[in-house]
Amino acid sequence: MTTKQELIAFEDEVAEAFSAGRIRAPIHLAGGNEDQLIELFRQVKPTDWVFASYRQHYHALLHGVPREQVMAEILAGRSMQLTFPEHRFYSWAIVGGLSPIAVGVAAALKRAGNPAMVWCFMGDMASRMGLVYESVEYAANFHLPIRFVIEDNQQACGTPTAAVWGADRWGHKTRNVYRYDYQLSRPHVGVGKWIAF
Repeated sequence: MTTKQELIAFEDEVAEAFSAGRIRAPIHLAGGNEDQLIELFRQVKPTDWVFASYRQHYHALLHGVPREQVMAEILAGRSMQLTFPEHRFYSWAIVGGLSPIAVGVAAALKRAGNPAMVWCFMGDMASRMGLVYESVEYAANFHLPIRFVIEDNQQACGTPTAAVWGADRWGHKTRNVYRYDYQLSRPHVGVGKWIAF
């Protein structure tokens, strides 16, 4: 399992490459949620499917995608949509957009009698969207092998989520939704300064 120090060092390396103009596309660095993700990924098996949002470098590394492969995709400008089919790892930059796709994979696994699970990671902004509500309800109703993980940093694209969506957090209780809170230790996008490509 990748360590907390290795995760932080990876994001530091990405930030340095971005600052040097070697990454010619947006990046969304993680930080502040290393402990929570390491603990969660103890439950994720290599045969499980992982769907993540655009802040997913840690997720790919923790799911076993080789560090060099993840870095190569980021340097090629694909940080926001890392996809490694051979590792059952998919991400997408459209907020909340992967939730119905993840549900579809979970339904296919159940129908095939495959024991693998699907893990669908999203931010707190995505968790407020109707598409996500419908995905969670459908998955719960049909007892699909999926767990939705809400990574709540209280930010909706750099704006406090409560200011955009209201103060109440989703109180719906279902067995397939897990939420953890954390304070993002890096800027929402980029490295906090303008970079000329």
